[in-house]
Amino acid sequence: MPISDAFHIYDTTLRDGAQQEGLNLSVHDKLTIARHLDDLGVGFIEGGWPGANPKDTEFFARAKKELVLKNATFVAFGATRRPNVAAGDDVLLGALRDSGAPVVTLVAKAFDRHVDLALRTSLNENLAMIRDSVTHLVNEGQRVFLDAEHFFDGYRNNPAYALEVVRVASEAGADVVALCDTNGGMLPDELSQVVHDVLAASSARLGIHCHNDTGCAVANSMAAVAAGATHVQGTLNGYGERTGNADLVTIIANLELKKNQRVLPKNALQEAFRISHAIAEVTNVSSSARQPYVGFSAFAHKAGLHASAIKVDPSLYQHEEPSTVGNDMRMLVSDMAGRASIELKSQEIGVDLGGDKALIGRIIDRVKDMESRGFTFEAADASFELLVHEEINGKRPSFFTIEHWLTTVERAQDQSIVTKAEVTVVAVGKKIICSGTGNGPVNAFDNALRTGLAQLYPELEVLELTDYKVRILEGRLGTGAITRVLVETSDGRGEWSTVGVHENVIAASAMALEDALTFGLLRQGRKPE
Repeated sequence: MPISDAFHIYDTTLRDGAQQEGLNLSVHDKLTIARHLDDLGVGFIEGGWPGANPKDTEFFARAKKELVLKNATFVAFGATRRPNVAAGDDVLLGALRDSGAPVVTLVAKAFDRHVDLALRTSLNENLAMIRDSVTHLVNEGQRVFLDAEHFFDGYRNNPAYALEVVRVASEAGADVVALCDTNGGMLPDELSQVVHDVLAASSARLGIHCHNDTGCAVANSMAAVAAGATHVQGTLNGYGERTGNADLVTIIANLELKKNQRVLPKNALQEAFRISHAIAEVTNVSSSARQPYVGFSAFAHKAGLHASAIKVDPSLYQHEEPSTVGNDMRMLVSDMAGRASIELKSQEIGVDLGGDKALIGRIIDRVKDMESRGFTFEAADASFELLVHEEINGKRPSFFTIEHWLTTVERAQDQSIVTKAEVTVVAVGKKIICSGTGNGPVNAFDNALRTGLAQLYPELEVLELTDYKVRILEGRLGTGAITRVLVETSDGRGEWSTVGVHENVIAASAMALEDALTFGLLRQGRKPE
């Protein structure tokens, strides 16, 4: 059972969230996500619609055997019985009954026009469908919630009928009636008033289910809670069709940190960052860097003025302590950097500048000069750290020097593309000519460089290029376009990013790769030449 039945956090990532364009979850994916959600401590996990499609039917069958939940209650979703069919004879209601889920959420029409046009039945028959379906499942021993679909549009069009849907569902035994802003068109003040009015006119326990079409899904959910709703539905990371559902991570953090209302098990909120990103990896939908609380940029600071204040007291420019949700404060180094930004960023990467004003001034000047030429250090911490070491020691950490390189791309007679690279490097006083092939010139260059250096630095074998981004910057003063390359590398224990800038994409890539391997060798404990 959930942490407290007094307030419900209800997750519908596996059903409503899975309706997002481009998001396709396998049964294995759904089981993995369910376990992450349970680790976060949500009260209810809606698994999908058993009987409606083979994937959800298989998921519920496997969930019975494989899914052991320590915090959450498993929920099956489905519709009320069909018009003019007895509840006990309805096939889809039978699938809900047989799903093994202790809780069932039924969706029902609360908008009279939908009853007429979509269900093509009478208003009275729709109420009978709700009553019969809820009563049947309750009598079968399942707990029932009701999603009143298109409730707010229905209330605007025919408030008496929308209220009757709530009354009938509640009196038939539904524990919660969730008012759904299915089209996502509501605004907080309007929605709050409707929730208040429904509570005044009904004895039902109310929930809220919001979509984000006005950008207000979280605000609308918070407004509903303030008006008296005690059950909130949403999805992790705001997944969902069109513009998405209300983001449960943000709602939970707002409730716990801003309203002092504990809705998760003790200390579970500190897992929010990890779980948010773990689920993003499963869905293969990149998290927004600007996602509240758990985005990579949620506690990232760039302006020198901000950094100066944060150095005195982080709360001056942070609304919460990042660790409350498992996130970290980050300092971004850019042409806006001031002395405090450089000092804080250096501390973050483990380099003590000792308050040396001349040294800090040189680093600031270098950063601003290089950023004016197209470099960026916001997403290239490793290149920034190498720059700092260069200013401290008077020379850049170096294990090798690239003297010459050549790449060729050829289309063969059989239409295959053959890409080769030849790189000449000097390392430990030796000149090494190495070659490699790849699926493109940068991949070939990378393979050649690693192959040639591996005999001297076997540590390079554990390094892996995990991401590669190219951005074409606008031309300056009539010159040609500038290419910026960002490379992300991993050694299995962590990742780092490096940057290269040049008119030529291969040259820019060579710079970024040289920094990546140099930084990787430093991480492996090698001492530079």
